[in-house]
Amino acid sequence: MKRGTTLFLKIAVILIGTPIVALCIFGLPWLANNPVNPDYAYILYPILIGMYVSAIPFFAALYQAFRLLSYIDKNKAFSQISVKALKNIKFCAMTISGLYVLMMPFVYLVADLDDAPGLIIIGMVPIFASMVIAVFAAVLQKLLKEAIDIKSENDLTV
Repeated sequence: MKRGTTLFLKIAVILIGTPIVALCIFGLPWLANNPVNPDYAYILYPILIGMYVSAIPFFAALYQAFRLLSYIDKNKAFSQISVKALKNIKFCAMTISGLYVLMMPFVYLVADLDDAPGLIIIGMVPIFASMVIAVFAAVLQKLLKEAIDIKSENDLTV
């Protein structure tokens, strides 16, 4: 494949990571220093810690996506390293979902104290979004592995 055909997707991966970096540098520290209600600020700290910890697998998944796009540029899309990159993306997405599941009791406490039931639904969005990504990566991983197996069988018969 011609080099640079995935340039748009690489730029999109970078643009997806940029707001999260800004949130980690500016948004979350500001929220920790200026809670809406100081009476239950102690409940926000586990949520903020969970958000910071979830940034690690998020950026790991973005890095793996960037690597996968580089493999496509180098005509290595149908290889075991691409399957491994998809496996890592799936693992990162499941990790993010698990971290947000662990944060849900704290989100529930904040929603209960603030009388904001919509906060629980908002807290569930990252769980379901990352699970969709994990399932999508698992399906792509399985399809790619089957394509590699078919390709290797065809190479053996030729």
